[in-house]
Amino acid sequence: MIMPDSDTRSMLTEIDHVAIAVGNIEEAVAFYRRVFAAEVVHRERIEADQVEEALIRVADSYIQLIAATSPESTVARFLAKHGEGLHHVGYRVQDAGAAVKSLKAEGVKMIDEVPRPGSRGTTVAFVHPGGALGTLIELVEEP
Repeated sequence: MIMPDSDTRSMLTEIDHVAIAVGNIEEAVAFYRRVFAAEVVHRERIEADQVEEALIRVADSYIQLIAATSPESTVARFLAKHGEGLHHVGYRVQDAGAAVKSLKAEGVKMIDEVPRPGSRGTTVAFVHPGGALGTLIELVEEP
């Protein structure tokens, strides 16, 4: 196992969530309840992103089920193109603003040029898949 130098600290502190885009959030919640005996610990409608989320805690992280609340949302477009499935990975960071600044300095393509409010009172910023090996990444700073 490769360990970082004691002077090196990763910008990423934990996996916050794995987001799964679903066509029907009630059916997805029922599936997780029936198959995995998993219960939702948080639900929220995020108007700015035109999505509804249901969070299921797994250890110190979450499965985030997300459904579009508008046909114009990015999640609706994702579902139309790809169908249901893995949408993005959320990583916790200590300071979303500093993380965005550092990534931009490295030339990483960002969706959010500055952090913005997320669910659960978090501050978030998305890294464009074109700048992150084809993966949509959400940086999550907890309150």
